[in-house]
Amino acid sequence: MAENSRKKRVVFFCCVLIRESYLLRSLFHRHSPLIPLPRGAEKMGDFTLKATKDIPVPPPLCGRFNTSYHSNRQALDFQCVPSAMSDRLFDEAYRADVLINTDNGNIIYAHASILGIASPVLKNMLKLLKGRGHKRSISIRGVPHDAVRVFIRFLYSNCYEIDELEEHVLHLLVLSHTFVIPRLKRVCERRLENGFLTIENVVDIFQLALLCDAPRLSLICHRFILKSFKAVSATEGWQVMKQSHPMLERELTVSMIYEDTIQKERTKWLKDRKIYLELYEAMEALVHICKDGCRTIGPHNKGFNKDKAPCKFEACKGLESLFRHFSKCNLRVPGGCIQCKRMWQLLELHSRLCADSDMCRVPLCRTLKYRTTKQSKKEDMKWRILVKKILRTKSISGAPFFSLATTQGR
Repeated sequence: MAENSRKKRVVFFCCVLIRESYLLRSLFHRHSPLIPLPRGAEKMGDFTLKATKDIPVPPPLCGRFNTSYHSNRQALDFQCVPSAMSDRLFDEAYRADVLINTDNGNIIYAHASILGIASPVLKNMLKLLKGRGHKRSISIRGVPHDAVRVFIRFLYSNCYEIDELEEHVLHLLVLSHTFVIPRLKRVCERRLENGFLTIENVVDIFQLALLCDAPRLSLICHRFILKSFKAVSATEGWQVMKQSHPMLERELTVSMIYEDTIQKERTKWLKDRKIYLELYEAMEALVHICKDGCRTIGPHNKGFNKDKAPCKFEACKGLESLFRHFSKCNLRVPGGCIQCKRMWQLLELHSRLCADSDMCRVPLCRTLKYRTTKQSKKEDMKWRILVKKILRTKSISGAPFFSLATTQGR
């Protein structure tokens, strides 16, 4: 008997569930036309469904609140959904069980459960005060009362007011680091990084970033100081840091000297690289003049046209004047004339770069290459270093080596 009654109850509940499922499907059929209703679903036993046109329209979804306080809120890394309940709970301090003492004897009322969830530091502080009365009391001193209030409000709602953040951003950075609130700390760091740094406050913010373990902010401040070192070192903040933290002032001075040295070395490297590239282009222009000819100068068996399009080698014009002077100069010996000496150097450099002197059309290429075998080791080493630097510079820029460029098509 007990087994039969149990089976009857199970069958009865199954029938009820089936009827309820048909009812729900009919209710949602109006808003979801893709869900078909089976035949006979409108009538089940004594229960008769109304027509779908008589079913009331469900209320719209709840939207955002539009109050004066929430209108200026800023979202953090996640979407910040303002809550009027959390603001009301904080403002009215309903059943608050924590007293937060701030400077000038001010008090902020809060709830231990919210503070403990938001900050592990506050949670441990409240645990230590457990059993010392109905309302526990903690102190947050050293920062303005308004900054502490903005900080506690953030723990309730995870949102902030733009004007309040602008006013108390330094204090909020300290509070967020002290009580381990990473979201607020990221917001404060971003605000300080974007347009807040000046020559007057960069030293103070740099020290604060080091104390609050903000590596990105400290790096930005460090670069700002190095970029405007002369102006920053004349500020009052620098003089105060020099007295209170002499080691930090010394490290900044050393880093400035190092940065200045690196900048000078880079400037020298860029200048040398430019010279090597110009020498390489001069070698290409020299081969171009002696092999194909330019507008007014070239091999004796080539015809010239003065109306020809401009040459792609910028060094051709200078080499043309050197060639004309070299062919007419009476002191055409090494060391006799400055321009002739320059021409001799260009010809010798070409001979060291040329891959095939027997087929080369540049004057004296084969003779100068043979002469290099009789030079002293010291002189030969100087030319080898120069050739190596020229080829290395050109290979970094992505162009082919001179030896490969000049041997093609000879």
